[in-house]
Amino acid sequence: MANAGYVISFLAAPFAMCLVLAGIHCYLGLHVLARGVIFVDLSLAQVAAFGATLAIFLGFDHDASATYFISLGCTFCAAALFALARRHEKHFSQEAMIGIVYALGSAAVVLVANKIAHGSEHIKDLLVGQVLWVSWHDVIKTSLIYIVVAVIHYVFRKPLLDVSFGRKTAGTGVWDFLFYALFGVVITSSVSVAGVLQVFAYLIVPAVVGTLFFTSIRARLWFGWALGFVLSLIGMVLSYLWDLPAGAFIVVCFAGLPVFLLLISPFVKFKNASSLLKGRGGIQS
Repeated sequence: MANAGYVISFLAAPFAMCLVLAGIHCYLGLHVLARGVIFVDLSLAQVAAFGATLAIFLGFDHDASATYFISLGCTFCAAALFALARRHEKHFSQEAMIGIVYALGSAAVVLVANKIAHGSEHIKDLLVGQVLWVSWHDVIKTSLIYIVVAVIHYVFRKPLLDVSFGRKTAGTGVWDFLFYALFGVVITSSVSVAGVLQVFAYLIVPAVVGTLFFTSIRARLWFGWALGFVLSLIGMVLSYLWDLPAGAFIVVCFAGLPVFLLLISPFVKFKNASSLLKGRGGIQS
């Protein structure tokens, strides 16, 4: 019993952080899926990782405020670039620019990390994070940042949803930049604790799986939250029991689910599976 109490105490803050991550990323994942820019999260996360790596190279600590704001500044630059790229979709896909920025950020991280002591360990942390070692202070700080982002999304929900789901609205460029800038704030905060891959898993998997079963935004959001919470719990507990890296194991749990659903798709008919091929996810308000 004492051992169980220790395990619960040890995993409480990391699990709470996973719930916070699931809460914001499940919602943003609906926007990303509707926009058809699936890898924007990876791209922005890699840019945020480059910013953090650059800050460490300049002599700042990993947890320093300067490191966070340098990373955030880099993501804002990428956000502006993505908003600008959407204006030229007639000439080239926005996804092409997202891929270019991802490649640029990845290569830049390797080059800068090469000049840092223990650079390989730093790159590993950027990929899978260190969620198992977060404190309650980290949970509270991250939650407050996400609450501010959520409030802004709620206040401006109509134009932000209109732009994401292809409905006409005035000032599209401004709303595009606001979306990507807010997205950059979330990604910068997430990557520092969870890593690039775990953040991508929280963003995309619940949105994709929810699309198979539901058509409304509300239903997909509730389903995504429930799925994120359950998979986080399973991944956290099993990684502890089997002595495996928590971040990497959680990614496997999340990514394994859509792979499994795809394998059984010839034998099981999903209610809304065709929506994935129709653009905008076959979504209803």
